[in-house]
Amino acid sequence: MPTQTEKAVLFQTLHNRPEPFVIANPWDAGTARILTGLGFAALSTTSAGLAFTLGRRDATASVTRDETLANAKSVVDATPLPVAADLENGYGHAPEAAAETIRLAAETAGLVGGSIEDASGDAAKPIYDFNHAVERIAAAVTAARALPFPFMLVARAENYLHGRPDLDDTIRRLQAFEAAGAEVLYAPGITRTEDIRTVCASVSKPVNVLMGMKGVPPLSVRELGALGVRRISIGSGFSRVALTAFLHAAREVIDHGTFIFNENTLYMSELVDLFAPPAQSER
Repeated sequence: MPTQTEKAVLFQTLHNRPEPFVIANPWDAGTARILTGLGFAALSTTSAGLAFTLGRRDATASVTRDETLANAKSVVDATPLPVAADLENGYGHAPEAAAETIRLAAETAGLVGGSIEDASGDAAKPIYDFNHAVERIAAAVTAARALPFPFMLVARAENYLHGRPDLDDTIRRLQAFEAAGAEVLYAPGITRTEDIRTVCASVSKPVNVLMGMKGVPPLSVRELGALGVRRISIGSGFSRVALTAFLHAAREVIDHGTFIFNENTLYMSELVDLFAPPAQSER
C-alpha cells in the first residue's frame, strides 16, 4: 500500500492536471473496494451515504465526528487510492473545531483531503455569517498546512443547498475561502451551465462540481472540463442509486409477492470477484 504522503502527493497532482477527474463517493469499505477495482483515481466519503447506512437522517447532525472518521478510516484501509472525506461543518461552530477536525482526519483516519462547509446546521440561520465562515476556513487551512504532507482542503459554500441561490454571495465566499488558503472550492447545488462557468472563471483554484443531483444538466466529464471544472464528485448519488434499487426490489416482494428483481442482479461469483484484495484486482 502507498504511504499517506505518497497518496497525498498523487491526490494533489490529480487536482493540478488540466483535465478534470471524477472523485467517486463510497459509503463504506465494500463500496470503496468496488470503486477502486473499477478504476477511479481517488475517493471521498459521502456524509449522506453514511447517515443512511447508520439508519439516520442526513443534514441533521445525527452522525458524530468519531463515527465519520471511523467510517473514513475503514475506507482508507480498503483501498490504495487517495481518500478524502465529507467533514460537514467541522463538527463545531468555532474555527478551532474545524481545525481540530482536519488534524484528526489526517492523523487518525489517514485521509489526504477533506471538506469544511459554511452550513451551520441551524435551521433558523443555516449559513454562517461571511466573516465567521472565512475564519473557520482559515483555521482549517492552518491545521492542514501544519501536516507533513499536502492536504487538499475543500471549502464549501452551501447557499444553494439551503434555499439561498445567490450566485454573487456564493462567489464572494469562494473567493474569500481561496484567499484564506483553501486548495479546492465547491458550491454544491449549482445547476445552471452558465453559473458553473462563472464560478470557475471567478477563482484560480480547482473547482469541484457535484453531479448526479436532479435538475443538473446531463453534462459529460469533457463538457464540464470545458466549463473550467477540475474535479467532479457524485455525492450521495451512488448511495441513492443503490437504495433505490433495494427499495424497488423490496416493494415488489411486499406488494406483489414476486421476485423478478433477482433476474437483473449479479451472480454471487461476480460479486465475490469484486471484493478481491486491491493487489489481486490490479494484476
